[in-house]
Amino acid sequence: MDSFPVHIEVDAAQAIGPLKPIWRFFGADEPNYAYTPHGRELLGELGELKKDEVFFRTHSLLSTGKGEHGPKLGSTNAYTEDAAGKPVYHWSIVARIFVTYREQGLRPYVQIGFMPQALSLKPEPYRHRFLDAKYEKLFRGRAYPSKDFAKWVELVFHWAKHCAERYGSDEVLRCYWQTWNEPNIDYWRGTREEFFKQHDHAIHAVRRAIPGAKVGGPDLAGGKEGDFFGGLSQSLSLGPKPSHK
Repeated sequence: MDSFPVHIEVDAAQAIGPLKPIWRFFGADEPNYAYTPHGRELLGELGELKKDEVFFRTHSLLSTGKGEHGPKLGSTNAYTEDAAGKPVYHWSIVARIFVTYREQGLRPYVQIGFMPQALSLKPEPYRHRFLDAKYEKLFRGRAYPSKDFAKWVELVFHWAKHCAERYGSDEVLRCYWQTWNEPNIDYWRGTREEFFKQHDHAIHAVRRAIPGAKVGGPDLAGGKEGDFFGGLSQSLSLGPKPSHK
């Protein structure tokens, strides 16, 4: 196609109507930078775009660790197990992250992931050293399916239940929940079928705790969808909600 010149004039002094905000969703890999001084400052600037109507999405909200921040790293230690293998839930770090969002005028876009070390089908190695890691080593144990699916489902349910109890139903119904991140690339080391199962159960677990919750997903990496969308839509049309076994 031949090119041709185009002349555009803009009169910034003349108003033609309201500007509808489209900058509602932001995000980052690392969750724990949120409550650092510079993190709070940046979140505050985003929140000022339109207070209480901007959403922030981050990875690793269920990843195992002590809240250390670093490039492509993050953790909340939301799930561990005692000596008998009984689930132990820790909400203090993830709550600190969400409280920071609200203080800065944002709401959480809650990404359900990644897999806690005690639940991972391949728990070792779990963490990476960013500066030394090749791309394929950035994901490790947190990207694998759960070795105990019932415990995973209950983790999601109890997290959503905790949020409803702590922040109130009106607040959690204004947030979004997402079932994972980009499972069509290395953020998921299981099969497609395993992911579809986890996806469906995560939705029902959230809605078991928060009826009417806005939950879906999973956000796919562009250019590598393949047949993921088709398989996902088939999974979602299976009919009765899954059992929790």
